[in-house]
Order: sequence, then C-alpha cells, then structure tokens
Amino acid sequence: MKLSTYNFLTSMAIKGVKVGFPLKLTISKKELVETEFNPTFVERLLPKLDWSAVYGAAQVAELAEDIPAVQPESIADNEQLLQKLHHLLFEIDVLEGQLECPETGRIFPITDGIPNMLLNEDEV
Repeated sequence: MKLSTYNFLTSMAIKGVKVGFPLKLTISKKELVETEFNPTFVERLLPKLDWSAVYGAAQVAELAEDIPAVQPESIADNEQLLQKLHHLLFEIDVLEGQLECPETGRIFPITDGIPNMLLNEDEV
C-alpha cells in the first residue's frame, strides 16, 4: 500500500462511526520502490490530501524530519520538499502492518501490501 492511498482510507462505513479518519497506521514491514519524480503530479495531488495525515504517515515511516508538521503555503516553489513528499507518498510501500479506526479501535490488517477494509456483518 502506498502512503498516498493511506490518506484516502476511512472507517466511516462502520456503524456509529462519525469521521473514521485518519486511521492510526502501524508499519511492520515496508519496502522502498523507486519511481520517477513528477513534481506536477505531486503538486496536483496536494489539495486532495489531509496534511495532518501526511505528517502522521511521515512520523510512522520514520521520515518526519523531512516533512514539516504544518503545510507550507508555497510548496510548488520548493522542489526539495516536493521530492521528499514524492518519496513518502509514492516510494514507501507498506507490505505488512495495520490500520486502526480512531473511534472504535477496530483493526484492519495490511497483508502483502493490501489493506483489508472488509467489515463484519454486524458492523454495517
């Protein structure tokens, strides 16, 4: 699972959950998969991302020193930050770990890079 995907996952489908975001991420095994840097793509993705979740993912991936806690106003002019964001969002592949609902504590495992977000019948 790429960390760009993590930013879009929510547990709001669970009965009684109001927000379900951001899920608490735990990484047991990760892999670095180098990809071509495209600054325009990273820039266009930024408005769709929740910065606090991006920073939280950076902390869990042990890259918090590369990503500021508060989103800078003009990221487009900072190619070094765009490269660091690209690395975090597209080159870190979470192979094993878990996602935890912030409201219910429900655990969703990540196995072989795939988060299992299926709900039990009583949770719907």
